[in-house]
Amino acid sequence: MYYVGIDVGGTGVKAGVVDESGRIIAKATIKTAVEKGADAVMEDMAEVAGQAVEKAGLTMEEIEAIGIGIPGVLDPATGIVPFCTNLGWHQVPVIERMHELTGRPIYVDNDATVAALAESVAGVSAGVKNSVFLTLGTGVGGGIVIDGKVYSGTHGVASELGHHITHMGGEKCTCGNRGCWERYASATALIRMGKEAAAAHPESALAKFTDLTAKDVVDSAKAGDETALAVFDQYTEELALGMVNIINFLDPEIIAIGGGVSAAGEFLLEPIRQKLKKYVFYKDLPYSEIKLATMGNDAGIVGAAMLGRKDA
Repeated sequence: MYYVGIDVGGTGVKAGVVDESGRIIAKATIKTAVEKGADAVMEDMAEVAGQAVEKAGLTMEEIEAIGIGIPGVLDPATGIVPFCTNLGWHQVPVIERMHELTGRPIYVDNDATVAALAESVAGVSAGVKNSVFLTLGTGVGGGIVIDGKVYSGTHGVASELGHHITHMGGEKCTCGNRGCWERYASATALIRMGKEAAAAHPESALAKFTDLTAKDVVDSAKAGDETALAVFDQYTEELALGMVNIINFLDPEIIAIGGGVSAAGEFLLEPIRQKLKKYVFYKDLPYSEIKLATMGNDAGIVGAAMLGRKDA
């Protein structure tokens, strides 16, 4: 059986034909014409899906279902996307319209959620029943897989892990709350912490960068700069604090980490693992393994496609 996965971003739409094992057979891409409105974007989504199907040497009738990953949420009761900031969507009937355009069953979920499913099917969490995926980028995205199936909650908004509050009255978040985890655990947070430290320590290597990036902080810490090491130590502490909450209330077998900061590899993971030992509730029992996600840029296509698989 074959499925189509569509990964919708603010600048581009990627589509791929995927088999039952999560292997991509063919891919196609198109620019996202956000300025033309939701219906034009959905027409482009249908077009790029058709291109991928044609490249695979198949017809749309041979596709079991089409799954779509969006940077927003879907109301499971109505099939409507109530809002999707990056695309400028409000109350968009994605399932109904995409079915009209393609004639195939349509499934939709958040982009981080479908990435979690991709890792569960064909990535680092393959063969594991319960797992969590975190993406550390501009914010902190999350996806939850329970008993091999994505968990999106009653209203389709579960797994907003970046917005559980770890600091009462803390940093103002873009969501309007204060102290959300992503204000301390994202790449954006690492940059902010680095800039604050650079201002306080002009002798630091961090102060030499005119436009500091998360990679600059990581590289400076790897090189042994004391200020950068202190920043990175605090950053991994913040990550561990959020992850232990996930471990204590979900008890996943694996927490997979993706996103830009994950490029730090074991330099990132090892201090998190060490700090988790202090915080986990059941210290005499096994707890979640912290691993790097492996699906990379294909996660959105594969995970979206797997939404249509009967056992997903």
